[in-house]
Amino acid sequence: MTLFSGKFFYPFLIPGGLIFGAALFALARPELPDAWTPLLRYIPPSLLAASLLIGWRFNRSRLIFACLLLMTASQGLLFFGTTAVGPFVTELVPLLVPLNILLISLSAEKGAFNYRGGMWLALLLGQLVAGSWLYAQRYEQSLAFLQHQFVPWPLQQQIPIGQPALLAFCLTLLTLTIRFWLRPGALEAAFFWAVAIVLAGVLDMDGHPLTLYCASANLILLIGAIETSHSMAYRDELTGLPERRALNETMAKLGRRYTVAMLDIDHFKKFNDTHGHDVGDQVLKMVASKLAKISGGGKMFRYGGEEFSVIFPRTSIDDALPHLEEIRKAVASARFIPRGKDRPKAKPNKPLPPKKRNPALNVTISIGAAERRARLSTAEQVIKAADEALYRAKNAGRNRVCA
Repeated sequence: MTLFSGKFFYPFLIPGGLIFGAALFALARPELPDAWTPLLRYIPPSLLAASLLIGWRFNRSRLIFACLLLMTASQGLLFFGTTAVGPFVTELVPLLVPLNILLISLSAEKGAFNYRGGMWLALLLGQLVAGSWLYAQRYEQSLAFLQHQFVPWPLQQQIPIGQPALLAFCLTLLTLTIRFWLRPGALEAAFFWAVAIVLAGVLDMDGHPLTLYCASANLILLIGAIETSHSMAYRDELTGLPERRALNETMAKLGRRYTVAMLDIDHFKKFNDTHGHDVGDQVLKMVASKLAKISGGGKMFRYGGEEFSVIFPRTSIDDALPHLEEIRKAVASARFIPRGKDRPKAKPNKPLPPKKRNPALNVTISIGAAERRARLSTAEQVIKAADEALYRAKNAGRNRVCA
């Protein structure tokens, strides 16, 4: 996946980017309508409660920690902003918030009510204690650092935070972008847009309360967590393809004309018995990567085990067969070499001495296809007909397409 591909931008922008844009548009007015006042009073705590419930129910500890952090930061600025410690808190909190969110986003989902959750609370309390000590013992030096200008910038006077906090936001956003590129996911993108909307709120601290921007960030993270849970329920973790539940829902939405094909990896049991299940998983991932590139508007699914399904909406079987033949040839021509058991997980600093490479394995697939017709009026009947065609392909010698 390249940085400028549609496969990057679509999941990156939707839905987090849309919520970010909608929040900025709604908060662009100098004064919000009076009718919004009752809603704004209850929306932030309601979103926090929903996030805590969803995070607990679906074991999304990162959602819980991030939303608690946003609530603590926004309420802290609201409470201390007009007191004697206001200038110090206004500079320190924008520095710590993006760094803490980055730390949370990079952590693993291990649950909130365990030692990891206790460690995070201890870290948060440690920052509060350290901040209090710096204010009491090193106020002038700390404030001078927080307001320090590393680079002379004429617009700095118009920004309510110092360059250290601004740099923390920029580094966090850059790191989150790289992380999404390496590990794309709805919640990973949500962390980026949550930090972006908090930055917009920090830059608008003289306007609307930061609480509204943090509530928007809370909403972005909540939707991202729901999207992630939905993806886990409908997408196969090993191959990355939609799984059988998604297939059933897609079949229920099809019209009166479509073609279904069933695909099976030839001699897959032999791969597992001879080379082990690790190699079998490698074969599944390799084949899935080829199948995901099917043309002709086909939608690929993992049906179960070594079997896959593809749906061609609004397509006759005659139009679908060339695309199935193309994908069969792509798998058959792929050069598959199993990874060695002694291959290091991390790239070594010095090149290892050359070793004998594992022999290449010949991987092929058999395909059976069927079109919805008068005698095949239901989805179950079409799938059964495609499965029967698949068995004909197997009995005819495998590595072929039958209809």
